[in-house]
Amino acid sequence: MNKNLFVVLMAGGVGVRFWPYSRNSRPKQFLDVLGTGKTLLQSTFDRFVSLCPVENIYVVTHEEHAALVQEQLPQLSDDQILAEPMRKNTAACIAYASYKIALKNEDAIIVVTPSDHLIMMEEEFQDVIKKAADAAKGQDRLMTLGITPTRPETGYGYIQYHTEKNFAKKVKTFTEKPELSLAKKFLESGDFVWNSGVFIWGAKAITSAFHQYLPEMAEVFDEIKPKLGTAEEKEAILGAYSQCKNVSIDYGIMEKATNVFVCLGNFTWSDLGSWASIHEISPKDENNNVISANAQTYDTRNCIIKGSPEKLIVVQGLNGYLVGEFGNVIIVCEKDREEQFRKFVNDLKTKPNAQDYI
Repeated sequence: MNKNLFVVLMAGGVGVRFWPYSRNSRPKQFLDVLGTGKTLLQSTFDRFVSLCPVENIYVVTHEEHAALVQEQLPQLSDDQILAEPMRKNTAACIAYASYKIALKNEDAIIVVTPSDHLIMMEEEFQDVIKKAADAAKGQDRLMTLGITPTRPETGYGYIQYHTEKNFAKKVKTFTEKPELSLAKKFLESGDFVWNSGVFIWGAKAITSAFHQYLPEMAEVFDEIKPKLGTAEEKEAILGAYSQCKNVSIDYGIMEKATNVFVCLGNFTWSDLGSWASIHEISPKDENNNVISANAQTYDTRNCIIKGSPEKLIVVQGLNGYLVGEFGNVIIVCEKDREEQFRKFVNDLKTKPNAQDYI
């Protein structure tokens, strides 16, 4: 167990593409999406408990979900749950956690990970994290975890790397969600990996990068640093976040920095970002349907059917649909059209009692 290793679980998203299962009151990271008996947040936490002390694991979430984190991870102290007063994307979230950890241990190696991804072959994942943490000890690299692609996926970002033999390989380019033709070329070239959104770096390395590439944000957190870990932290963070711009760590730092490396992982991974990704990784019947309901199907294939056991769902003649009962919402729509779910939620916002459904 590495006492200098710290882990930051990012749990601030709202999972709009996963509506209506994922709601503002309980986004997907707080749900047992895979039917394992654990929420995605709990599964992510368990992935790291053998790598570092429990007191070195932090969760960053929106303040309205801090109580949910405490309920699902009672092992954490209040000080380990970093409550964001507003959503300002991943750069502010990572700055908050990194500055707080650096105060506790200036030699810290920090792993930053989404809390709502699927990772199978966990021993292989843990082995890669250990090696990456070792490679980050020099406090001079910003590293990300790349996943060996298995298909020309258009829903993921890609990282191109220099093909040297080192474990941590210098990054050439980042490409966000390419067209299918380009994704096929990436796969054929052999020097592209999927961008997992998992980062590994030293506390000194990341705070230095903030000073270089996001100096206004660094200045804000430098100013409040003495108040972190004190009774004044909550008020100081509110002031800091109100001054931070809404920017991702990828755009704000990783795509600009010259000391970015990628560590390759060869295990099953999914960002579970949509209903289509749930369909892909779930057990299916003989017609390629994922059924978690009391259902009867006729001439129906490639669908997700989800509902409570008390109600019978009868589906006939559908291909590629989500049919589901989620509390007070019943939905029937094409599961692969991710953009539609954003539209559904945005349209709902104009209706009376919208908060009851979102």
